[in-house]
Amino acid sequence: MASKRVLVAYGTKHGATAGIAAQIGATLREDGLDAVVVPADDVDDVRGYDAVVLGGALYAGHWSRKAKRCAERNAHYLQHRPVWLFSSGPLDHSAEERDIAPVRAVAQQMERLGARQHVTFGGSITENTPGLAAKMLARAGKAGDYREPERIRTWAHHISAELTGPQ
Repeated sequence: MASKRVLVAYGTKHGATAGIAAQIGATLREDGLDAVVVPADDVDDVRGYDAVVLGGALYAGHWSRKAKRCAERNAHYLQHRPVWLFSSGPLDHSAEERDIAPVRAVAQQMERLGARQHVTFGGSITENTPGLAAKMLARAGKAGDYREPERIRTWAHHISAELTGPQ
């Protein structure tokens, strides 16, 4: 029996979201799934995948435009396969301390796609993160990596279990 193919798409090139997606993909592969990790802009057709994990960064209460466009571009096909959404966002430890409800744009995508779950992970901004907003946050002392690797792995194992468990 062939392993299930899982697309892990992320809406930002730099920062926490790409790193979270890479860690999810690596964990899914460890669990025996065929996981492909790509930028959301590169996703034109999800029909070749059994499931999709889509993530985007949170900026000022908004979800990544690239992740949102990917979801909208593929909405018809995403409605017919398991979908999970994630966000990278807070530049503090709040995401590991408590569940953070999805922002409005993510909640709308969850409903539209019939997504099984959404999780918000901590964000990451360093002095080397490109972009004016990142530079300003770093200068203001908000730089740091607030991703919790074990929490990301645990969530990816949860996805694997749902995909490989009794149907």
